[in-house]
Amino acid sequence: MLLCELCGQALRTEPEMRRHLLRAHLECESRCPLCSFSAPGYDELRAHVDSAHPEPGPAPTGGPPQCPFCGETGASGRQVEAHVRSRHGHLLDPPAPGNGQQLYECPMCDLVCANCQILQEHVDLHLEEHRFSEVDINAGGRLSDLELAQQLQNEEDRQQGLEEREEFQKLRRQYGLDSAGGYKQQSLKNMEREVARGRMQPSEYHKRKADMMESLAFGVDDGKTKTSGVIEALCRYYQNEIKDVRRVWLSTGVDHFHSSLGDKGWGCGYRNFQMLLSSLLSNGMYNDCLRDITLIPCIPKIQSMIEDAWKEGFDPQGASHFNNRLHGTKAWIGACEIYSLLTSLRLKCQIIDFHKPTGPLGTHPRLFEWVLSYYSSNREGGTKVVCTPKPPIYIQHQGHSRTIVGIEERKNRTLCLLIFDPGCPSQEMQKLLKQSNDDTSLKLLRKFVGSLKDKQYQIVAVDGKLSPEEKVQNTPKQNTHLFILQIKVRCQASQLFTAERIP
Repeated sequence: MLLCELCGQALRTEPEMRRHLLRAHLECESRCPLCSFSAPGYDELRAHVDSAHPEPGPAPTGGPPQCPFCGETGASGRQVEAHVRSRHGHLLDPPAPGNGQQLYECPMCDLVCANCQILQEHVDLHLEEHRFSEVDINAGGRLSDLELAQQLQNEEDRQQGLEEREEFQKLRRQYGLDSAGGYKQQSLKNMEREVARGRMQPSEYHKRKADMMESLAFGVDDGKTKTSGVIEALCRYYQNEIKDVRRVWLSTGVDHFHSSLGDKGWGCGYRNFQMLLSSLLSNGMYNDCLRDITLIPCIPKIQSMIEDAWKEGFDPQGASHFNNRLHGTKAWIGACEIYSLLTSLRLKCQIIDFHKPTGPLGTHPRLFEWVLSYYSSNREGGTKVVCTPKPPIYIQHQGHSRTIVGIEERKNRTLCLLIFDPGCPSQEMQKLLKQSNDDTSLKLLRKFVGSLKDKQYQIVAVDGKLSPEEKVQNTPKQNTHLFILQIKVRCQASQLFTAERIP
């Protein structure tokens, strides 16, 4: 079907289209062959041509002027006018007065002629040209669409790739995997910033730098972020000011360590390990496991210890995640790294994954019940304050980790965890050492059920020590990942992490 571009009527064949154009769209106006001007008669048209086109400029296309009837070119507009008058004058001459001769105008251009046959041939040329140009346009359009689609897809892929790389680098920076230096570099950079801001004297800067270099050389923590004696102060407080607490359990010998200028923003896992280790070192039960450790290691030393555990075969997938390298980075560590390090020291551990809330409003009462069971497994009848040799518990959630050092069972049967947070500075922790300690100070430590509303928590708990045979048999070989569940380290027949989720 062909569609008339003037009125929209659909015609089946080209001859019908020609007849339709001649019958429906021919007008009797005379149009200028050199512009779009139309006149009611040839006298007016001649007057227009003489006045408006005495010296016609170049053709719109920029080439020499062309004859509107046959396409012949001339050097000037006057030559073309002379050519039209000599070769096509019979088409321009007005009809003799009174003879009733009809004029025909091309519906697709400005041509006007007095011969119907000539006009039909002229329109045929238009239609033929239109058909070929339509084919070319369609073919070119398909090609252009394909090219455009490919170009858009390539641009989208490129943009997506840039966004993914940017997000990947952002995550690497967030988790300390961007090779931007580790504890030492961050310490020096932050101390220099403190000097520049006037918060640290240059003499203090050089002293602290020397102390840090000595600490790193020996692999031991400098103790500048440690607060000792908090557990003992809590024991005294609960014995004298029991009030709403029915019973309380406390892990003995736990020192608090907070983040320093060298690990601020990423060192919570390492600081919690230092807290846990401080309790283990004060317990003679673990002397043979920790005989090579007499002082609390510094963070770079802990990183090297985890790398050594990886070399023994612990958590190969976790090691691969860190490219088998922690030392000299600001990489975050979590429950798997703590478990691998403790087990490599022949300490019997378990990881429990509280993978979803078990109470209303996103709370985790089952976690509190598990901690109570852990501490109170050997209850002493009637004792209100139990200073237990049970080591503290490492607790991990998204973006942070802390250390559970005890639990309160209150008179209304609710439970409250006592937690050391490495984000709490020593100035605040030292307030707990005062004789006039009260409930206000304990707000730093107390966490009720409604305070823990992260979606998921993992805890690492020490449950005795491994024999050398158990350590070898329970070295994990495969299928480990960040959110592994409970580890049954005494499972003799398996070298895989086995899972038991709570709930």
